[in-house]
Amino acid sequence: MSTLNVANITDGTDTVETGYVVNGSAKAWVNFSGQGVYSIRSSLNLSGLTDNGTGNFSGNFVSNMSANTYSVVSGISESGVAGVAHCSVGDGYTSSDFLMLTANVAEGSANVLTDYKFVQTAVHGDLA
Repeated sequence: MSTLNVANITDGTDTVETGYVVNGSAKAWVNFSGQGVYSIRSSLNLSGLTDNGTGNFSGNFVSNMSANTYSVVSGISESGVAGVAHCSVGDGYTSSDFLMLTANVAEGSANVLTDYKFVQTAVHGDLA
């Protein structure tokens, strides 16, 4: 195997340090529909999703994270519908998987788990 060792990457106009690229890039992400039978629109480093019930999904990585201390950020969108995506790591989840909960948090709602049309999640951290 060959190793390329460079400090910067440039396109001739802009230059960025390779450490920024490696450390600042999402190590996994997914964009999927959570309504009905879920369907993954696009993803990176995700071997699959599991529908654990209404508003409850777990994902598995192709390449594991180095520990379960990575960061997961997520969002939902659906025209005219309020909601938020809650993500969890730890609590039984490991460096190989993560949990996403999507809930209706509109004013006056009881934070009820809800399936949404568009769910987006990104994972940042170190790969194993």
